[in-house]
Amino acid sequence: MDFDPRDSDSRDDDPFNTRGSKDRSNDDVGREDDLRLPDIRSRDRDENDARDLGRGPGDSRQSNDEHHRDVRDDARWPDRDRERPDRTFDPREPFTRNLHLPGGLGREIVRDRNREYTLRGSETRTLATVGVFRVVSSRDLRDHHDRPLDPRSSDLRHLREQRLVETVRVPGTREHAVALTRDGRSLLEHHRDRDQGDRQTFWHGVKRERELEHDVQVYRAYECAAERLAERGAQLERVMLDHELKREYQSWLHERDRDRDDYDGHPDRTAEEIESWAREHDLPYFDDEVHFPDLRIEYQEPDGRWNHDDIEVTTEHYRGAHAASVARSGFSCYGGSSLRIGGRSGGRRGGGGRHGGLAEEFWR
Repeated sequence: MDFDPRDSDSRDDDPFNTRGSKDRSNDDVGREDDLRLPDIRSRDRDENDARDLGRGPGDSRQSNDEHHRDVRDDARWPDRDRERPDRTFDPREPFTRNLHLPGGLGREIVRDRNREYTLRGSETRTLATVGVFRVVSSRDLRDHHDRPLDPRSSDLRHLREQRLVETVRVPGTREHAVALTRDGRSLLEHHRDRDQGDRQTFWHGVKRERELEHDVQVYRAYECAAERLAERGAQLERVMLDHELKREYQSWLHERDRDRDDYDGHPDRTAEEIESWAREHDLPYFDDEVHFPDLRIEYQEPDGRWNHDDIEVTTEHYRGAHAASVARSGFSCYGGSSLRIGGRSGGRRGGGGRHGGLAEEFWR
């Protein structure tokens, strides 16, 4: 990977503030609610187009301008996170451990097939984290200054313009979900170690738009659990979403049906076989079905033993039989509240968390 002097993110580094500002056009305003389609420009033109995109004095790194940018951002994103407290453990580290992509502050050239990209360490971490969890809220991703990402600027904008990620508004909220594109997933797959056993799965695309409010909280559940595991010296190895566990189950369930001429769409597995499969994969089986968590974290204990945590994200919509089933499963539960504008927020026991009042409470 080579350093690319043309892509030094000079829009953030202009000490003399030479570009000025310009009112956004009506088209720019209309694009704020749907950021799925990036405004593609070549890397050579990107720096000269700053004026057209409304990037003004707030993007300077001078200390006075930094203050004004923070004030401006807080006004536009009233519920976004403030600075993350210092921590020695980075919950994103396990996802970049086996990737051969830039890890520093400066952008470097990365090639994948016939395309060329530029990335820095924070963007590598964003790609890997989003790939692992399929969708992550932009407010939970961090730039090279460890600040929450804004979908219209900095790292996230750079990734969108390269068509490595897409963003979509979570219905009824101020949040934007970030997902990999096919090209983003390809970049990760082609720059990872090939000699791993159970490799981390990367996903692309938004598959469950109706469930975005729930799905963006899966990463938050992971972050809380990962910090607790790290505190006791555990080493995190892999994350599995319910998609992957269910895919493995469906593959096994229909394994004997593929070559049958009389296959009617129903697997020929017996209830005893299904229950045995569930036990082998340490998943609960009751009410004649296997139950899957939203998230499984595999890790190694300090004494070398392998273990995993199964986590279910529960919201205020969990009621009745569904809530009873989750309680019976034995999964650890992460209580996330509604993200909707004007909705009721929960809280963590003992004080507020870094997600602006969202519940971050685990219970068994």
